[in-house]
Amino acid sequence: MNKLLLISVLALTIGVKAQYSSGTVNLSAASMTVKLETSPTTATITLIGDSNSMLGIGFGNMGMASGSDGFIYNSSSNRDYTFSGFTAPTADAVQDWTQTSNTVSGSTRTVVATRTLTGGTGDFAIANAAGAISIFYARTAGGQTLGYHGGSRGYSTLNMVASLGTDDVSAKDKNIAFYPNPAKDIVTFKNPALIESVEIYESTGRKIRSIKLDGDRINISGLKNGIYYLEINLSNRTQSVEKLIKN
Repeated sequence: MNKLLLISVLALTIGVKAQYSSGTVNLSAASMTVKLETSPTTATITLIGDSNSMLGIGFGNMGMASGSDGFIYNSSSNRDYTFSGFTAPTADAVQDWTQTSNTVSGSTRTVVATRTLTGGTGDFAIANAAGAISIFYARTAGGQTLGYHGGSRGYSTLNMVASLGTDDVSAKDKNIAFYPNPAKDIVTFKNPALIESVEIYESTGRKIRSIKLDGDRINISGLKNGIYYLEINLSNRTQSVEKLIKN
């Protein structure tokens, strides 16, 4: 019987190449939107709202409780803040968020900023993984200085899901596919000559296998039932990230 695959279990490797995104989330109580995106090393936040307003996002479900971490666009150059109850938040001594873009179109402002996933002391650690992140938010209309938000505030959840990176392509665009899906034991690939390797990630973002095809198929019988993501590395140095259901 021919060997169907070569599996390298990278036991010490927990970093991932996959990327995750919340998509654009509407924060209706403040007439603004937020999008959070992650890569293996960085987090990127995009806030869109009124151009003449303070726009704030906090992480966690405790609101302005002491120690809560936040990102606030305001008239100062500071963006990284710590809350201390129902008083004005304090700018962090070390600003871990770096504003990379601040554009205005008509009466709408779009602010983009990045930081490392862990940030700094006291910052909310953002995982490059699927999952839910609780947030609170507020907008102060009529000016960009820190101030009381009134009723323009609320709570929401960012549901992070796997997304294609800038170097990724969908499988159908590269004339590759695999079947069946859902699958129990064997997954067969179309045009396997185009494929250099396949990496398998759990839905949490943890890589569990790195595979080189031997023929046109892989054996997944050893996986537990659930949702996985296949990072298909192609011979032309592009990638495709596809969801696989194991049953």
